[in-house]
Amino acid sequence: MLSAAEIARGVQGALAFLWRDPSAPSYFDNTTEACLRSFRVMVLVAPLHIILLLVRYADVTVAAEDVEIIFVEALSYVVEWLLFPVIFHEIARRQGWLDRYARYIGALNWINLPGMAVAAVFVPLAYLAPAAIRDLVNIGLQGLFFYWFLVTTRQVIGTGWLLTTMLLVVSWVPLIFISFLVARYLGVVNVVAG
Repeated sequence: MLSAAEIARGVQGALAFLWRDPSAPSYFDNTTEACLRSFRVMVLVAPLHIILLLVRYADVTVAAEDVEIIFVEALSYVVEWLLFPVIFHEIARRQGWLDRYARYIGALNWINLPGMAVAAVFVPLAYLAPAAIRDLVNIGLQGLFFYWFLVTTRQVIGTGWLLTTMLLVVSWVPLIFISFLVARYLGVVNVVAG
């Protein structure tokens, strides 16, 4: 498991990207071992992800049974963590960025911990508010995550805004598609509030 010092350093580095601190990339070692260790953050984030799923499923009806929902959501969670690193490896190979790959993927993995902590606080609170407030919170959180991804990509990879935005699209679109497939497979239907 990750040590408290590793967690503190990873979170500190992730937050440094938010403030556009030029030293933010130095918080993450550019080694294969450090990159692989950063995937352990997936275990730390899992309870926060479960909170968000509980909030999401409280507002919908589902055709699938509980065991099937748990299995599909767990599989989706793992695929979502691994998909962009796999896709980006090919992009990095073609663009000559493999020398920055480990640091970049490690940084993106660590961003998930403070990002999900923020979401796990604000999403449940937003669901207690009127729908308009809920939508604003969701848009605000999505904007925060997009910004975080963009500044991290620019600082670690050193790309311009256009290429950075294209990488955001490459990261985000497959996640939306997976979410659509999961909802479709499980028979998720939004409950209309009266």
